[in-house]
Amino acid sequence: MSASAIRTASRILFVLCGLISLFTSVPYLMLQGSGLPAQYEWVIFVAFLTLLGFSSVTVALLPRSWIAKMCRKDRDDELFLAPLKWLGGFAAISYLVALVAYLAPHSWDLNTQLMFSLCPLYFIKMTFDPSLVATFLLLAPMNAGVYGALGLCLGYAWLAFHKRPSR
Repeated sequence: MSASAIRTASRILFVLCGLISLFTSVPYLMLQGSGLPAQYEWVIFVAFLTLLGFSSVTVALLPRSWIAKMCRKDRDDELFLAPLKWLGGFAAISYLVALVAYLAPHSWDLNTQLMFSLCPLYFIKMTFDPSLVATFLLLAPMNAGVYGALGLCLGYAWLAFHKRPSR
């Protein structure tokens, strides 16, 4: 894959994951914990999702030269491919975790606060029971987008703060 194709695909995915994170924070902000069966520190959760979304969208919109300067890298494959791998890894794992969480029977009695942290849209399962199609095509991919944005931020942090071996 050429460098410009990697750069373009990466930026599109970065914006998409950031917007999913921002979109996911809206129901938590609107509900503010009311009517949900578990007490949770909603403000922190909304702030985290919003910060994650804005960070991902910001990285997608920054000029390549600024990102290269911050990460001390010049090649596009290092600059965009490594965070893209982090994004893909986090998204794949969180998609599977979301499927387990959404498809788990109610008799398992999963820890609600842990599940809210692992699956941001878990409150949908608690308020109404989504269909299998909605779980596979909407809820789990949105969860993957949120954690993809987290993987992106961690990938760029790793690039920026990772010390290269001396030559």
